Amino acid sequence: MISAKSTVTINYAKIRQLTRAQITALEETAEALHTEVVQAEVMPRDTGNLQNESTFVDNSESSQGKVSIISDTPYARRLYFHPEYNFSQAENANARGEWYEDWLPGGSKEKFAINTYKEFYRRLTGV
Repeated sequence: MISAKSTVTINYAKIRQLTRAQITALEETAEALHTEVVQAEVMPRDTGNLQNESTFVDNSESSQGKVSIISDTPYARRLYFHPEYNFSQAENANARGEWYEDWLPGGSKEKFAINTYKEFYRRLTGV
């Protein structure tokens, strides 16, 4: 008969560090996505209010694993959900409705958020 004994030591400090890194990586990923969308020049732009002052990352629920990119102008929803509008491309060359579609599942940049999160998490944790 073989007998074995083992001891498990849980490193709570490391678990807290990894948890904080998850939250930070999530917040940084949302900021990177916002920047990516602005640089892609896909948001309709007249004065720049929609993409610059009125669109921001809301990190208030990041500790629960949720971040949001909010556009708080009264016309943002109407512009987003009506791609049939004839958007001026004088300010943003690729302006259109549904400007996040490239970054959603099935879009040409659908892996952006996943890959960016992995990069940030690795940088923060060394894992």
